[in-house]
Amino acid sequence: MQLKLKIAAVCATLLLSSGVAVAEETLAEAMFTPLRQKEVHAVTNKQYKDECGSCHFAYQPGLLPTQSWEKLLNETALAEHFGENAELDADVLAPIKAYVLENAADKSYYKRARKIAKATEGVEAPLRITEVRYIKRKHHEIPERMVKGNKDVKSLSYCDACHTQADKGVFDEDTVRIPNFPDWDD
Repeated sequence: MQLKLKIAAVCATLLLSSGVAVAEETLAEAMFTPLRQKEVHAVTNKQYKDECGSCHFAYQPGLLPTQSWEKLLNETALAEHFGENAELDADVLAPIKAYVLENAADKSYYKRARKIAKATEGVEAPLRITEVRYIKRKHHEIPERMVKGNKDVKSLSYCDACHTQADKGVFDEDTVRIPNFPDWDD
């Protein structure tokens, strides 16, 4: 283990002295996170998936920071959850909230989640994933007719309408298929 740390320190020194930078992450984060994944962690909590997924796509906790989830999962907010009553009994809410907060973007080691966390630093915590600066930037070139004007999509909030592996936490461009626009390639 000691040898690995010495090798990592030498590599870090070489990279820093060569002027190579790691985009949107510190070198330490990039180098010392051995199990780092590209996307966001898939939903693994059955209770969260069942309760939240019964009304809409069960969004991965890594798509929003802790502050956003805290705002969304309080009793008052759930009583008026985007125009719907999504209240949960306290004994059901507690483990769901714990799961979501433990896996929020700012606590994740997944690369896309870290980018979302960075994009939400220093701004008011968004209540909608579609309000996250990073998410907006990733979708800015898609014409409105392909989303709002598309009967099979309707809104960017329906992630799984176009992201064919969204349930696995994969939002890679290679897995995007926009319904009714088979030949569109961004």
